[in-house]
Amino acid sequence: MGRCQGKQHFSHPHMLKLIVDPPETLTCNACDKSNISSNFYGCNSCQYFLHENCLNAPRFLDHSSHTSHHLTLLPLPTYSSRSYTCDACGTAGNGFSFSCAPCEFDIHMQCALLPQTVCLCKHHHHELQLIFESTFDDENTIFVCDICQDNVDLSYWFYYCVHCDFGTHLECAISKSVIQQEGKLASQMDVVD
Repeated sequence: MGRCQGKQHFSHPHMLKLIVDPPETLTCNACDKSNISSNFYGCNSCQYFLHENCLNAPRFLDHSSHTSHHLTLLPLPTYSSRSYTCDACGTAGNGFSFSCAPCEFDIHMQCALLPQTVCLCKHHHHELQLIFESTFDDENTIFVCDICQDNVDLSYWFYYCVHCDFGTHLECAISKSVIQQEGKLASQMDVVD
C-alpha cells in the first residue's frame, strides 16, 4: 500500500503533506493568499500551510532590482518590529520575503516573482516593462496610473511603456493582465538565476 510522502520546507520543523479537497479555506503562510486554485501542502497540527508554488520558491535569488547582493528567502522578518515595508510595492509585510540583510532590502515573495513585462492589450498596444526606480529626471514629477487614474509613488516599482509614456501601478497592471490573459501570468514569470 502506498504511503503519502510529505515535503520538508526550511520554514517549518514538520513534514508538509499534500492537502486534497480541504473542508475549509486555508491561507498560505508565505503569501497570505487562500487555496482557491492551487495545491496546498500543510501541517494540520500546527495550522501551517503553503501553496505548492510558495513551497517550491527558490531559497536564494539574483534579482535585477538589487544587483549588488543575492536575496535570501526568509520566512519571517528579522527586524525587531517583526515586519518590513516592501521595497517593491511599498506595503507592509510580516511573512515571507526575499531579503538582503546588509542593505536592509526586502520584497514580498510575490513581488520578487513579478513578470518583467506585461501586456494590457485592452488598454495599451505595447508591452509594459517593470521599472524598479524612477526614470524621470525631475524628482517632483507626478505620475498618474493610466488604468486607475491615481498617482503612482515613483519610489516603488511600476510598469511603464517609455515609447508612449503609459504606466501603471503594479497591482493595476497585474490584475488587468491576469484578467486579460486568463492565467498566462505564471508562464511570464522569470526567476533570475
